[in-house]
Amino acid sequence: MALKGKSITILGAGIGGLTAAIALARRGARVTVMDQAPELTEVGAGLQITPNGTAVLAALGLAERVASIGVPLEAVELRDYRGGQLVTRLDMREARHGNDNPYLLLHRADLVDMLAHAALRHGVTLLFGKKVTGVAIGFDQANLPLEDGSQRNCRILIGADGIHSVTRQAMNGPREPDFTGQVAWRATVEARYVPIHDMPRVATVYMGPGRHMVIYPLRDGRLINIVAVEERKNWVAEGWNHHDDPANLRRAFSSFPPYVRRLLSLCENVYLWGLFSHPVAENWYQGGAAILGDAAHPTLPFLAQGANMALEDAWVLAEEMDRHDELQEGFAAYQKRRQNRVRKIVRGAADNTRIYHMASAPLRTALHAGMRLTSRAAPGLLLGRYDWLYGHDVTREN
Repeated sequence: MALKGKSITILGAGIGGLTAAIALARRGARVTVMDQAPELTEVGAGLQITPNGTAVLAALGLAERVASIGVPLEAVELRDYRGGQLVTRLDMREARHGNDNPYLLLHRADLVDMLAHAALRHGVTLLFGKKVTGVAIGFDQANLPLEDGSQRNCRILIGADGIHSVTRQAMNGPREPDFTGQVAWRATVEARYVPIHDMPRVATVYMGPGRHMVIYPLRDGRLINIVAVEERKNWVAEGWNHHDDPANLRRAFSSFPPYVRRLLSLCENVYLWGLFSHPVAENWYQGGAAILGDAAHPTLPFLAQGANMALEDAWVLAEEMDRHDELQEGFAAYQKRRQNRVRKIVRGAADNTRIYHMASAPLRTALHAGMRLTSRAAPGLLLGRYDWLYGHDVTREN
């Protein structure tokens, strides 16, 4: 195998970086993952891992484990913000995407923890507290200066270092993202404080003028995940960990149904971040370095595909690196296989905003009536809308 015995350094111990580490190590590479965090801690909140993502985890031998920590999604419900009237319900148990892998709801921390333990079982070295301040990509090696004044050199580098990727910047130059005019809050609530007996395994989207909210269960229904998006002129810095006053979230969604307001009244720790539009990177590789996930193609959260694209990237990158004796040929094949699909996903995520945030009451009423009619007359039409997305399995492409 082309990867057998090769030493590879990965920047970023997130979902993409750890998945790439496992995929590379399983093919015989010696992998080191570096992350700026002092330790692997519980960060983030809910994630939707769709069948195209769980296909990768299954191919890595993690199907049983991820099923044990995830909540299987039974349905997606779209509801109007005025009283919570049902617009349409998509029964995911009836969906046939051409991909039999499950659709799971997970806490990000649980998925990362599972991936980290799997990486360690495959001999991957995890180094924490290593903040890389820049990347210099040479002909035969990459130089990584660290914040503590030391430096690390490596012949093969994978940048899985997120939306602020220093690896991407080294390949493509600096570029400021564009603020979308939207901000997002995230929070979790313990289900035991909510007056319901059984938390349904449903992802519910409440749609209103200039805003929407998504609610779904985590950790076997013990936790409720909340993501709320509002259009506004004032921007908020990118990143997940900006605390905000829960009163601001409650005020923004004060016209939503009583159940939603009840949930928001229970929110104590609320995080806010600005949603920015980034172009898909022009160059995904240079010299002995390549990028994946958010470092290559950040996306808005309205298709729930950020983590899934990182999973797909990690598999394809490892597969193509192993297939080609020349590293550059492997990197080129990886970008060629991935770039059209991720561009379509990035566009699709941006387009969903218009459906969720319809400001005109007459247009919103007409849109919702059309969706109700379609779901009754041809439910398979709505279910099949994303077959191209969920039905794709990168582990069986060739």
